[in-house]
Amino acid sequence: MLASKSKIGAAAVMIFAGLLAQAQRETRTASKPAAVEYLYPEQVTIAAGKPSAVVLHFRVAPGLHINSHTPRTQELIPTTFSIPENSGVHLDAAIYPQGVEFVVPVDPSTKLDVYTGEFAIHARLTATPGDHMVEARLRFQACDDNACMPPKTITVPIDVLGK
Repeated sequence: MLASKSKIGAAAVMIFAGLLAQAQRETRTASKPAAVEYLYPEQVTIAAGKPSAVVLHFRVAPGLHINSHTPRTQELIPTTFSIPENSGVHLDAAIYPQGVEFVVPVDPSTKLDVYTGEFAIHARLTATPGDHMVEARLRFQACDDNACMPPKTITVPIDVLGK
């Protein structure tokens, strides 16, 4: 009887250890959502050699905001969109949305110009003929009501087909 209690105890410990390990794996893989997410388009077809309009859609995570492209002071980091040189695609222009006014809760006299929720950047692209997998970039600084995170740059993958 003592041997069977020992086996039951050992089995219980192994089950508990397995459940604990599973919980730790789920905690590690359940990362925080991205501050800014690129939504679409994943692929665009434009006339080769001719400037073409492409609208890029993004979403700022709930509870966060990012500075607009034209923040109210030089100390604030603007949101910028760029395309690497030699990618076969050239960014002729980027037209950013107008920001919304955000009052800083800890200092109501401070007002910021920010993006929240979903926003779109209207890009004007020119591509050489062919298929170009472009790793464009969006640079921003996300903040909540109390603090700002370090500036971040995310990759904006766009498959540009120049026809």
